[in-house]
Amino acid sequence: MTFDSLPGGALIHQGLADIAADRVSAEALLVMIGAPRLRNLGFDVPDSGPPEPELGLYRLLAESDADSAHARYNAMIRLLVSFERAVESGA
Repeated sequence: MTFDSLPGGALIHQGLADIAADRVSAEALLVMIGAPRLRNLGFDVPDSGPPEPELGLYRLLAESDADSAHARYNAMIRLLVSFERAVESGA
């Protein structure tokens, strides 16, 4: 299984890389939102991170374009869930 073959895989791959490099990014915050489920799926996601990654992601998205932050936040969450489901199904 490769990240690129899964929905949202590129975001998760980038988020894991950003976390490993100690970079705060939308992708890293997305991975932190999904951290408990991703850990259960075998991904190495640290236990430590921002206390409210959901709020952090929304604020980061709003900094670049407040008008579309809500829609982009929801789209990223949908991709995270799609990725998790694809991994669970063995896709």
